[in-house]
Amino acid sequence: MNPTWRSGTVELLDGYTLTDSEGRRTSTVHGVRFAIEGGYLNVEVPGVPHVQIVSAPAVRLVTCDGVLTS
Repeated sequence: MNPTWRSGTVELLDGYTLTDSEGRRTSTVHGVRFAIEGGYLNVEVPGVPHVQIVSAPAVRLVTCDGVLTS
């Protein structure tokens, strides 16, 4: 099964972080691609060369701007 990628903003609970496009650890990232797969959120941040994976219980809020076709 291929994940459905969406664009938007991801906000994590206190104590959890993602790497932003400038290499800083932050709890909120904007303008990202994300996909929900099992109990995990896969997050692609522009400028970060790898997909970051977060367990669903660490997620505070996901705001979706739209579904991506590619």
